[in-house]
Amino acid sequence: MTNTRAARHSGPALTVVGLGAAGASLAWRLVDAGVPFEVVEAPRSADVRSPDRTWSTWGAAGPGPFGHLVSASWPRIRLVAPDGAVVTADLGAWRYRSLHSTDLDRAVRAKLAAAGVPVHERVLTGPAPGPAVDTRPVPLPGTGRTLLWQHFLGYRLRARRPVFDPAVATLMDFRTPQPAGGVAFGYVLPTSPTEALVEYTEFSADLLTDAQYRDRLGEFLRRSGTGPHEVVGEERGVIPMTDARFPASGEPGVLRWGAGAGSIRPSTGYSFTTLQRQADALAAQVARRGPQGLTLPPPHRRRHLLMDSLVLEALTSGRVEGAAFFVDLFRRNPVHRVLGFLDGTTTPAQDLALMATSPRAAMLSTVVSRVVPGR
Repeated sequence: MTNTRAARHSGPALTVVGLGAAGASLAWRLVDAGVPFEVVEAPRSADVRSPDRTWSTWGAAGPGPFGHLVSASWPRIRLVAPDGAVVTADLGAWRYRSLHSTDLDRAVRAKLAAAGVPVHERVLTGPAPGPAVDTRPVPLPGTGRTLLWQHFLGYRLRARRPVFDPAVATLMDFRTPQPAGGVAFGYVLPTSPTEALVEYTEFSADLLTDAQYRDRLGEFLRRSGTGPHEVVGEERGVIPMTDARFPASGEPGVLRWGAGAGSIRPSTGYSFTTLQRQADALAAQVARRGPQGLTLPPPHRRRHLLMDSLVLEALTSGRVEGAAFFVDLFRRNPVHRVLGFLDGTTTPAQDLALMATSPRAAMLSTVVSRVVPGR
């Protein structure tokens, strides 16, 4: 069965390469727009497939068209300082939301099948056949000043006693040993008083061994008082946090998009909301004029990229102590200002107000070091 609305557009069909967060988000919208396209996706057994994971977003509305796939949401968030002091924020009409990659994959594949969109499962080793939107990861460019890795191991666990508050998502719990030139924290998304996704996360220059991840996650669980528990699943990942600029694909008719095109926010590793904005724009372009000559909307504003770059450099240089920086950011600002900045929706005035609460001496020293070599 084919999509009868596809007849509105003539010419070659678009190829979407990859069904991760980027490819799936675009594919969903292209079906709704009734334009012809096909999908090339690596088989489930292929090493190049991304591992299953949880994506998180926040705001007043759901994540693009996927609100029905949200598995859990929280009206409050909190951060925990190294000394145990807690900063809690009520989100008001906003919610912090999570959805799982397996739910998104299942829903998108069902939608594609119902619309008769071909999905070719194979490992594409060469250039994508144009016209195409290629969401495969690429080697990181060496043009940035700073590169950290956001790397984590998470357990979906069931505790023997009620230890979680299902109304509060813990974004950062810093009761963990801190790496030099980076930051480490626990991340807790409870779904009931006894069930949660609990992650140990680092922003650092070097990855850990599997044994080290398990040791540090286990130590965090002990320090946070989780108590006896059963592990029912795992999540792990490695996300680049870099101020490098990603080049275009260089292939005629091929638009590179996703992690390989700078959609990941350098200072946080978040990308899902950005991908939804870009997917809206790309689908509108295809529906309006077909698959040729697509252009990618910038993922982030220039001033936000500059601020991210300074934060990353201040963190890696040791001028800023990561745990104190993030705790104070939420302690000294309205929560919507901080989350709006992390989401790229703040105004210049809001950004200036946020900057005024940062460690100004350390950030100024970072700026000066760029202007005056050797400082």
